[in-house]
Amino acid sequence: MLRNVKAGPEGSGLLVIANQKEHTVLVVDPDGRRELARVVVGVNGHEVMVSKDGRFAYVPIYGNSGVGRPGTDGSTIDVVDLQGRKLAATIDLGKPLRPHRAEWGPDGMLYVTAELGNAVDVLDPATRKIVAEIPTGQKESHMLVISPDGRRAYTANVGAGSVSVLDLAKRSLVTTIPVAKMVQRISISPDGKRVFTHDQDAPRIAVIDTATNKIANWIEVPSSVYASEPTTDGRWLVTLTRNAAAYVVDLQSMKVAHTLKISDGGSEILIRPGGDVAYLSGTGAGKIDVLDLHTWELQKPIELTPGVDGMDWLPAGANATRQ
Repeated sequence: MLRNVKAGPEGSGLLVIANQKEHTVLVVDPDGRRELARVVVGVNGHEVMVSKDGRFAYVPIYGNSGVGRPGTDGSTIDVVDLQGRKLAATIDLGKPLRPHRAEWGPDGMLYVTAELGNAVDVLDPATRKIVAEIPTGQKESHMLVISPDGRRAYTANVGAGSVSVLDLAKRSLVTTIPVAKMVQRISISPDGKRVFTHDQDAPRIAVIDTATNKIANWIEVPSSVYASEPTTDGRWLVTLTRNAAAYVVDLQSMKVAHTLKISDGGSEILIRPGGDVAYLSGTGAGKIDVLDLHTWELQKPIELTPGVDGMDWLPAGANATRQ
């Protein structure tokens, strides 16, 4: 059954989406299922992160290839003015880094994976300068999550098949955790106790205990998972594959509870504030699938264009006048 998303005050807002094939950032009304604005950025931006005040979107410009493949090596971060809906600035990182995932730290800094530097760069949004570099000790540090208390960051190192644990206060590497031959993407539970990453050669998800920095469990899945995101209550893990399937894992039993057919080329998952809906980007199909997290039914998708990838949320009424 298809039905519209009902957005309460907590969950009202817009989707901000990076389209890596069209080299754009899209501002999308998820309830009206329509594109409101399109801003051209560099080649290619895969991810996007909205500033806390809702004024800007930061788009690391990765390059025109995939992880570990030859191609252009991005060295910039584009800054999009979400009020004016135009490119506001381009931050030069000073060298080819293939910057990818960005996350806000509790110190107000923007932490960005620097894949070719085997590091996470720390960006001051006020000066738009890199102020520090935290080594990951591994190649292809592609995706990043930060613990709820802001003390630790965790990177998924694709070709190294590992997870790096970083101390954000000391800006240092704590340890690296071997996982598999190759991993993709990473997520963290709302309480910060578990980190999830995905074996690309076997159908299983690694569950890392953040107290010990060791793999505590494996979750068996029907086919290899590409990305995951826990629900806000920490009970479920929403996952997607690249071959048009999504699995919902019960994190109490560590078993797959629901299997869904989604759009082709799934890439990223965003849980809408309020915890009622998950958005799943279908990069190949050019659609954003909409999953009701109460009924586990797919609603009418948001029809966009092929290349839709990373997503972030712009809350309704976000102050667009202060830095």
